[in-house]
Amino acid sequence: MYIFRAISLLLCSSILILNGCTGTPEIQNMAYATAIGIDFKDGKWIAYAQILNFSNISHSEQVTLGQPVPVWVGKGEGETVALALTDISRTAQLQVFWGHVKAVVMTEAVLKKSVTDVYSAINRYREVRYNILIYGTKREIPDILVQKSILNLSPLETIMFTATQMSSPISVILPVTVNRVIADLNEPGEPAMIPSIDLDTNDWMEDKQAKPMFALSGGYFFKQNKMIGWMSVRDLQGIRWAEKGLKRIPLKVSAHGSPAAVIEFSSPKMRISPVKVNGETRFNLEVEANGYVIELMQDVTMNHLKDRAADAIRKEITSTYRKAIKQNIDPFHLRESLYRSSPLEFRRLSGSDAFFLKNDSLGEIKININLLNTGKYKGTKN
Repeated sequence: MYIFRAISLLLCSSILILNGCTGTPEIQNMAYATAIGIDFKDGKWIAYAQILNFSNISHSEQVTLGQPVPVWVGKGEGETVALALTDISRTAQLQVFWGHVKAVVMTEAVLKKSVTDVYSAINRYREVRYNILIYGTKREIPDILVQKSILNLSPLETIMFTATQMSSPISVILPVTVNRVIADLNEPGEPAMIPSIDLDTNDWMEDKQAKPMFALSGGYFFKQNKMIGWMSVRDLQGIRWAEKGLKRIPLKVSAHGSPAAVIEFSSPKMRISPVKVNGETRFNLEVEANGYVIELMQDVTMNHLKDRAADAIRKEITSTYRKAIKQNIDPFHLRESLYRSSPLEFRRLSGSDAFFLKNDSLGEIKININLLNTGKYKGTKN
């Protein structure tokens, strides 16, 4: 009994004299970065950090929906990316914590210089995750970082963070993560693409005042870690048939010179088959898509709709391919598919021409459409 008491007193004494984690600041005494912006001007790197007060954006009874949420943006400059990021802390007043960063946005000047420099610097911050979303932009970085969501919700409720545009009916491009981009940049065939984020000022109003909202406006493409070109969403329309992650793809189908129906497709699959035709490498494509009719304007058969839909899909793919190769861009990853299936042939072709895709490199495009149902319209097969 005495031994037990002695041990208890000894343990209590030890607890009293132990030092706590005094080197760690209190949670409320830290500045939490949620997004990073990087620019390059006049030979200097410029870094921005978006800082949010989590007590203002947490989902609790004390938060009023629609109440304006303040956004703080810090700025730092330096001869390197790391020095620019460090410079943000110089006047931050609080210790900056980077573990909540969910997105990084870069200007075109940075994309043309080097994406890997940015990734290398940010990745050295141990708190930053590998799977943060990455974007390029034609806008000024502060304009992007202060943008709020609908109903004055915080920036965390925008597509820049939530990637919800992947389920939008007009989606063409899926958001990508930094680790995916870096992996693609290191692949032979260089198929990497970074989405461009912009502000749409035409679609939304608060009362009668125009309110800008985020939109993915296109994609940047790369060669040897540097940007070689940009394509708009309109020009990239054909790549949506290669994005199996897209859940809603509406397609207008015409017949007899006027709109006949609108078909909504989901999760398409594209297979690429490099083949030899008269000694030349061609790429045959096969697309499988399931859909259903959401609007029917003409009394046409389902087989006719499927044929017209296949023609429309084939036209979108061909148009995107033709526009892309003018900038030496390979949005369908044709060169990568050749590298995977026949690396010797890939090396032979790229030895004389690093890009080697031409107008006639696109071979047969086979479209397999399955209309699961016609909604409230019965439709006929023949």
